[in-house]
Amino acid sequence: MDNKKLRNNKIVIETERLFLRKYTFDDFNALFEILSDSETMQHYPAPFDEQRTKKWIAWNIENYEKYGFELWAVVLKESGEFIGDCGITMQNIDNELFPEIGYHIHKKYWRRGFAKEASCAVRDWVFCNTKYDIIYSYMKYTNIASYSTALANGMKKVKEYPDEKNGISYVYAIKREEWENLK
Repeated sequence: MDNKKLRNNKIVIETERLFLRKYTFDDFNALFEILSDSETMQHYPAPFDEQRTKKWIAWNIENYEKYGFELWAVVLKESGEFIGDCGITMQNIDNELFPEIGYHIHKKYWRRGFAKEASCAVRDWVFCNTKYDIIYSYMKYTNIASYSTALANGMKKVKEYPDEKNGISYVYAIKREEWENLK
């Protein structure tokens, strides 16, 4: 997909190397490759099957309609390749609903700073385009890459709690005033 066509496909955020745009069902094959991979999904109860991947796309499209945000498709500017997702969703964190930055990057692009670049851009978008004064990321306690990305995003660990899904979940957060001090 060329960048001109990509620009017409609802780009929400642009970074130095990435476009973050709304999901479409055309993203299914690329997303399924990521979410069905056992290594990528090792911190989830199980990799996604085709049905769960379709539901994931539908859920994100519904989130956009409901909240005005979602996990967006992450696309390389250079090639137009879909490499994952990153965005904001409303998540149940220890029985409370909070805005949470989440991300999944294809494993062939790990350790290149794409999750950090995308999540920092999403953090900035949230504070510039919503009224939230704090945003979160939460993850299974064994997910070192995810909490390293949260730290790189300026977040601090604010809580850990036992949870049925993860055993123990870590919660990281950044307040609007902390974000303003980063600039």
